[in-house]
Amino acid sequence: MAKILLVEDDQAVAEAIVDALEFESNVVEHVDCGLEASQRLKLYQYDLVVLDWDLPRKSGVEVCGEYRSRGGTLPILMLTGKSSVEDRVTGLDAGADDYLPKPFSMKELSARVRALLRRPEPMVSELVQLGPLQIDLKFHKVMRGQEELNLLAKEISLLEFLVRHRGQVFSVDDLLNKVWHSESDSSEDAVRQCVTRLRKKIDGEGENSLIVTVKGLGYKVV
Repeated sequence: MAKILLVEDDQAVAEAIVDALEFESNVVEHVDCGLEASQRLKLYQYDLVVLDWDLPRKSGVEVCGEYRSRGGTLPILMLTGKSSVEDRVTGLDAGADDYLPKPFSMKELSARVRALLRRPEPMVSELVQLGPLQIDLKFHKVMRGQEELNLLAKEISLLEFLVRHRGQVFSVDDLLNKVWHSESDSSEDAVRQCVTRLRKKIDGEGENSLIVTVKGLGYKVV
């Protein structure tokens, strides 16, 4: 059983999808506009998203792109009446894991949903936005606007780890074990020093730090 968010503004299509997915013992929450979908993805936990392209208030492509830019990793199945190669590329580039053009059979929809839910790890966007920074997880680069920041390898590793686990708090000891695990001469002071250096490089003057200190617990990014 999976908890699925369905975002579809055509009521008849939505009812058919809900029936098909609930028949397979899934829990389905249906919303009919992109703005509400974005809000739900910020507040609630799901296992998969079935997302229509053409939605009121915010398109499915925008919902998908914004969710991926926040580090969201849920598998996303994009539904659309658009069938050109260019449209498919746009949807996939926005972060969709699969693309199903309308009209489609409910059997195919269910099969694609099952395939996405079987994946051991969902696809993750390679470009993540963190405040004014754009972090390229594939090429290990951090940009502020058009400027690439000069970060040391360990600083990039620390930042990427926190971004991949956005919202989670990690103690100094946690970070030492997870980011410095291959360095036998590392210490908790090395973690603190790295955080200090990283903050100086990524935080703008007068801005709140992108790496938040949770008193008595550790660090996180939000």
